[in-house]
Amino acid sequence: MVTDNVSITTEPLPITEVVESADQQELAAVVRGCFESETALYPIGGATSLDFGLPPKLAGIGLSLAKLDRIIDYPARDMTITVEAGVRMRALAAALAAENQRLPIDVPRADEATVGGVVATNFNGPRRYGHGSVRDYVIGISAVDGHGTPFKGGGRVVKNVAGYDFCKLLTGSLGTLGVITQLTMKLRPIPEELSVVACRPKDLPTAEQLLSDLVHSQTTPAAIELLSGESWQRDPALANTTDANSLNLVVAFEGTATEVGWMVEQLDREWQSRHVNMAAVIAGDEAADLMQRLAEFPAAAESPLVLKASVVPSATTKLVEAFLDVEPQCSIQAHAGNGIVIARMTRFPDGGLSRSLVGGLQTIAGAHHGNVVVLSNPAGTEMTPQSMWGGNTGPIWLMDSVKQRFDPRNILNPGRFVYRQT
Repeated sequence: MVTDNVSITTEPLPITEVVESADQQELAAVVRGCFESETALYPIGGATSLDFGLPPKLAGIGLSLAKLDRIIDYPARDMTITVEAGVRMRALAAALAAENQRLPIDVPRADEATVGGVVATNFNGPRRYGHGSVRDYVIGISAVDGHGTPFKGGGRVVKNVAGYDFCKLLTGSLGTLGVITQLTMKLRPIPEELSVVACRPKDLPTAEQLLSDLVHSQTTPAAIELLSGESWQRDPALANTTDANSLNLVVAFEGTATEVGWMVEQLDREWQSRHVNMAAVIAGDEAADLMQRLAEFPAAAESPLVLKASVVPSATTKLVEAFLDVEPQCSIQAHAGNGIVIARMTRFPDGGLSRSLVGGLQTIAGAHHGNVVVLSNPAGTEMTPQSMWGGNTGPIWLMDSVKQRFDPRNILNPGRFVYRQT
């Protein structure tokens, strides 16, 4: 049964009505109807990232996955779980915690964000450094393509190599190749202990030296975060920050109590050899709360513009400096071990998005084998494929060809992703 007028926030999508389906069969029927009528279709999970991507122009139907929220199979001893795409991340975490397991992917607004949405947007947080990205955890996937035809790849066991790797193909595809309906994920045990250590590098060159040292450290961090700006000045765990643009280097360790205790002491010795004193050791609930705030940063406050740079890790501090040059008052979170820098601006750039981003930041990121994308731009000002997705040097013709196979009438999230506009 398909119902309309579902209560869900759909801005900024140009949606005339929202429908939802109770299972994959009903969902496939909706997609087939849109294929036959050439009606645009916008999949909606938790509606936490609807402003990620180019602003769509074609009016169409919103397809809510809210009712696809069941746990299908959870063989805890195999450390895998199969869920429908509409399961909320917080609900998933609660179910796994009962078996002392977790999916170590940090996402903001976990009460609302869905598993399918996280996979479709390829969202990864601070723990990516130590535990990998969401792509590494998806071992089975079911979806419905733009014809309204169900398909699947992978399976429910870790050692499964049958068929095409649809798991990786659909991860990060923004719902433009298929509507994800079901996922099988591999899991990790919940660690016995979490501790976070922090110091205040006096400047970016000092931070760069400390980050370089961590590459050769005897410790194995779960997360390495370089923080700057007013958001972190107010953080209760980092209250010793006195300047809005001062830096904090935050390193998280997870494992047994013995492992974590040794790594905290070892990092202290390594930093002391650089004449850098550890500013804080944060443990227990306070450490968990800080990690939660780190996960929430990209969506934690209203911002006129949120940008993300992805570069080689050795260029992290260069991109931090570049963002501060554009706006000294911005707040920055860098997943420094992975070369990902997220900047939350306090105002829209005076020179405009095209000039500041395409003409400046993109050039710097490109010189370091990366790019800059827009995570959020509520006003939708100056949103072009180049400003949204960066200087994409990938084989667009190949991506267009894949899109054509999966969605020949371009009904799935039309105009929102990297494909040539049709």
